[in-house]
Amino acid sequence: MTVKRMDNVGIVVEDIDAAIEFYTELGLKLEGRAPIEGDWADGVTGLRRMRVEIAMMRTPDGHSRIELSRFLAPPVVADHRTAPVNALGYLRVMFTVEDLDDMLVRLAKRGARVVGEVVQYEDIYRLCYIRGPEGILIGLAQELRQQTSQ
Repeated sequence: MTVKRMDNVGIVVEDIDAAIEFYTELGLKLEGRAPIEGDWADGVTGLRRMRVEIAMMRTPDGHSRIELSRFLAPPVVADHRTAPVNALGYLRVMFTVEDLDDMLVRLAKRGARVVGEVVQYEDIYRLCYIRGPEGILIGLAQELRQQTSQ
């Protein structure tokens, strides 16, 4: 038996409204927003008396989602928002965009900043890392030509 699909990536945020606006600007659609709590939520997370607000954001192709979570209880215990790109653990989400320069201008209005610089990999991609809302690391890539499968 193998995995059927990757359902979503979870990202914990302090300001869920700003995160929703940011990912909407990136092109994701708000699929739903809801409070989560109760015995089942405590059981799956291992956190007792957990209360969280989630927002599910779907990518334009309909295949992937990001689950934004704002914890109301218990308090957040660690902060990895300023971790460098060589930190252990979850690092980033990478998105392919149509026009990297246009996307950078649009996301800058939402507080995004390029981490290093925009680079070109051969004649295949232009790409960069940005820090999004609350310092979340996101990769952006623009395909310069369609790759052929071998």
